[in-house]
Amino acid sequence: MVPNRTEPAAPAPRPLHIGAPVAPRYLLSCALSLLGNSVAGVILPLILLATTGDPLAAGTLALICAAPQMIIGLVGGALIDRLNRRNVSIVSDIMSAASVAVLPVVDMIWGLNFGWFVVLGLVGAIGDIPGMTARDALLPAVCERDDKSLQKFMGLTQSLDSLTVIAGPALAAFLMAVIGNASALWFTAAMSFAAALVTLTLPHSIGRTGASDAVEKKPAVSHGLVRDAVGSLKSGVRVLFKSDALLRASMLLTFGIVMIMGSFQGLVLPVHFTNLGQPELLGFVLSAMSAGMLVSSLLYSATAHKLRRRTWFTLSLAGMAAGLLTLGLLPDFPVMVGGAVLLGLSAGPASALMGFFVFDRIPAENRGAALGTQNSLMLVAAPVAVFAASVVTEAFGPAVAGVALIACWMAVTVWALNAHSLKDLGDAERPFPAPVPLNDRCCD
Repeated sequence: MVPNRTEPAAPAPRPLHIGAPVAPRYLLSCALSLLGNSVAGVILPLILLATTGDPLAAGTLALICAAPQMIIGLVGGALIDRLNRRNVSIVSDIMSAASVAVLPVVDMIWGLNFGWFVVLGLVGAIGDIPGMTARDALLPAVCERDDKSLQKFMGLTQSLDSLTVIAGPALAAFLMAVIGNASALWFTAAMSFAAALVTLTLPHSIGRTGASDAVEKKPAVSHGLVRDAVGSLKSGVRVLFKSDALLRASMLLTFGIVMIMGSFQGLVLPVHFTNLGQPELLGFVLSAMSAGMLVSSLLYSATAHKLRRRTWFTLSLAGMAAGLLTLGLLPDFPVMVGGAVLLGLSAGPASALMGFFVFDRIPAENRGAALGTQNSLMLVAAPVAVFAASVVTEAFGPAVAGVALIACWMAVTVWALNAHSLKDLGDAERPFPAPVPLNDRCCD
């Protein structure tokens, strides 16, 4: 459990820091890490399909890894509220680089098989998942230090993410053609290591929390990681799903997006293009989607306050529904690219808004537990959705699976547009919330 602690009556305002801004280096580190993951996200499903020849294998792999990845996420969330978040991000990126570099080595010596994918997937999760949570938890501290608007900065990070994801699939297609599928993963390893080096240049103070300072003074672990992980889950659930109705609805919508879009991009499209004998086209479709998201994210970043958040939200969800309808029917390649662009153009504002609500409404002291819980629950929800999509794809083919995902997304869209807690999204800036008191009965 998370130990009881005395909270200050009111959080003291952080003084503005004079010196080199940290935001550019933070963004560069995020971009390097995401670029490597973007390349791997295209290559790994294709390698797995080429190795096993079975669409169900991808869903089975995701399901097998789900529970261990959730545990890793919860432990990581517990640590991130106790350790320096900058340091956790550095160590995680180094571990991620090492795990990915092993894949081409195994392929050269023994040859990859399903078992290797399971083992190395779990090893990689030890680095990827805590690192992702730590990097997310650093974002509000970066905004505070550089005196930046959180909402506008979310639009900027979304734009950078989109730009990186445009380059990733196209680069993956190039690397696969030039040096082969498995060897292309060396690039992912190099990017993760470079991200760790850039994060190393950030000031140590940017990752500190009150709990991390206490751990530095008294490094002994009083309750053990297992109990801390359980406490992290309980406190994270309370913060995400019980303390704020808007945050709860944002989480549910985010889960829907991750499950449906993840199944489509990670299974239906790879199977479709593999069946056509043109797996390299997957990279171009994903790049088109990311190009659309880049444009809309830049527009949102520059004009976020010109329209009400509810207007951005409605336009974004309606456009995403039209884009997924076009793309999900698996039409001819040019039409599919058009659908991907429309989906990306529409997704930028919604994605930035959902991220903004997470950081705006989670207290800084609870950020590690909440983000760790969020990532861990998604690591269970997404594989379950991918496995279900793989079962449908195996039985009826990718076309039927695409229609099923369209139907699911339409249901999510109707719910989101009519949910009471998402009617008023609140346009006024607000101070960072006070910590949510946590105790052994936090979720009773």
